[in-house]
Amino acid sequence: MRGIVTTSVLTCPDCGHVESCEMPTDACQWFFECRGCGAVLKPKPGDCCVFCSYGTVPCPPIQAGDGCCGG
Repeated sequence: MRGIVTTSVLTCPDCGHVESCEMPTDACQWFFECRGCGAVLKPKPGDCCVFCSYGTVPCPPIQAGDGCCGG
């Protein structure tokens, strides 16, 4: 996966907590629990994962041009 960034910074839309996270390279992550407020983040409509919705970098499958792996 040459040129694929595997770290993204997620920002919670509820409390603004910012956290650097390692992304899975072979799948989308549909849920993420905020360590700031405990909210369970889910992708926005049209996005395949929480990284595409709330991260600084889209998930590796999207970066690779493989499209959404969530269906």
